[in-house]
Amino acid sequence: MRAVITVIGKDMVGILAKVSSVCAENKVNIIEVTQSILQDMFCMIMMADVSQCTVEFAEFSDILSEYGKESSLSIHVMNEDIFNSMHKI
Repeated sequence: MRAVITVIGKDMVGILAKVSSVCAENKVNIIEVTQSILQDMFCMIMMADVSQCTVEFAEFSDILSEYGKESSLSIHVMNEDIFNSMHKI
């Protein structure tokens, strides 16, 4: 199973490193990353393989969401199938 992870917030050092670390700690493999900085806003989308995740998907999502709250970032994790279904015309 794959997941789409989005991160948005004020740019600061270490966002990519910390989100990647949380993924690695939970055996989530990052497949693709795209990021950009729009003025002082950091925007990132990751595609991740969560098939080997050591915690339930909902718990992994909660872990990243909590880190986001602590860091003033908006972090969302969504199953790729749900993401694709939401964006079909």
